[in-house]
Amino acid sequence: MMVKFVSIAASFLILIQSFNICISDLVDLGELIEHAKYHSEKYGDNLFVFLSKHYGDLEADHSKKHQEEKQQHEELPFQHQPHMTLLSAFVIKDLQAYQLKPVDDLLTSTANFFYQASYSNCEKEGPFQPPRAV
Repeated sequence: MMVKFVSIAASFLILIQSFNICISDLVDLGELIEHAKYHSEKYGDNLFVFLSKHYGDLEADHSKKHQEEKQQHEELPFQHQPHMTLLSAFVIKDLQAYQLKPVDDLLTSTANFFYQASYSNCEKEGPFQPPRAV
C-alpha cells in the first residue's frame, strides 16, 4: 500500500513540475485577477479574450497597442523563461560488493589476431625516383 502511495505522489509531483509552475506564480494570481477585472471594465473582454491577449495569439498585438500597461504585464504570473536543472546522485550502500577485482584473463598475452606489416621500399626503379642527397 505504501509503495503505491509513494509512486502516485512522485508521479503527481513530476506532473506538477512539468507545468513549470513556481510558488511566485501562485502568489501573483491576485495580480492576474485584478488585471482581468481591469480589462473587463475598460475593454469589455471576457476571460478567454483576456488570456489570449496576455498568453495567446493576440499577445504581440496587445503589447504593441498598450505600452502604458507594460509594468502591469510584467507583474502577471507565468511570464518567466523556463529552464531546468537536473542533479543526480547515486548512493551505493554496500561498497564491498562493487569493488573491482583483478582479472587474470586480461593479463595473459595470447594473441587472437594476425598482423602482417605493410611496408614498401621508397626507392623505386624507373624514371620517377625520389631526389637524392649529394
